[in-house]
Amino acid sequence: MIKLTDTVKHLLIINALMFLGTLAIGNGQVFFKYFALYFPKNDLFQPWQVLTHMFMHGGFMHIFFNMFALWMFGTAVEQVFGSKKFIIFYILSGLGAAVLQLAFMFYQFNSNLSLLVGEGYLANEILDILNQGRYNTRWEAVLGDLKLGEFVTSFNTTMVGASGAIMGVLVAFGMLFPNSKLMLIFLPIPIKAKYFIPAIIVLDLVSALTGQSFFSPSNTAYVAHVGGALTGFLLMYFWKKNQFDNYRWN
Repeated sequence: MIKLTDTVKHLLIINALMFLGTLAIGNGQVFFKYFALYFPKNDLFQPWQVLTHMFMHGGFMHIFFNMFALWMFGTAVEQVFGSKKFIIFYILSGLGAAVLQLAFMFYQFNSNLSLLVGEGYLANEILDILNQGRYNTRWEAVLGDLKLGEFVTSFNTTMVGASGAIMGVLVAFGMLFPNSKLMLIFLPIPIKAKYFIPAIIVLDLVSALTGQSFFSPSNTAYVAHVGGALTGFLLMYFWKKNQFDNYRWN
């Protein structure tokens, strides 16, 4: 049995309480309205959502697998880092995931917005229409069906979940314990962490670029996964290279 460390335990409790609150209050609408991460041009966006979305989940399986991964890998990483360093690492990985996902959404949104503005539509009027939960069917003549869907989805999609932060933790685990053997539930073949974790990240990157889902639902924020993993790697590289802390490194 893996010993539960303090910070991981507190993160599990916070995520569980947020999930129960989502279920219990307003059929989830209240918690999602205030704590999920909205696109910054959406009127429902609030600055604190960049942090609170990490503790929100969209369903039981979503929170179960995220918390299972946090328990499995986060406990081992916290034992090396210590509580304070681990929570900093966890939060920064989650923020890195959110930043990259939002940057990707801004790219999708602004490229299509520019096309509409180029055809004579006013940016402020477009935003007003989108904030009313509607869109102009004439936009399809400019963008086409696929880009119109991408445009509206970028504006309206909310992001929730601890996956980005946990991807950072996975990277830390792989760098600290490269020879530990891991395996997928549906593929019970033990693979060393130094091969397994990069393979998961590559699959997420392919999914982000192509939209093809391998193991996750199609609405998964794959760019956020990559962002969390990249942030985790950069933190590990910087900390290990500079050796400014007193914690052990394996």
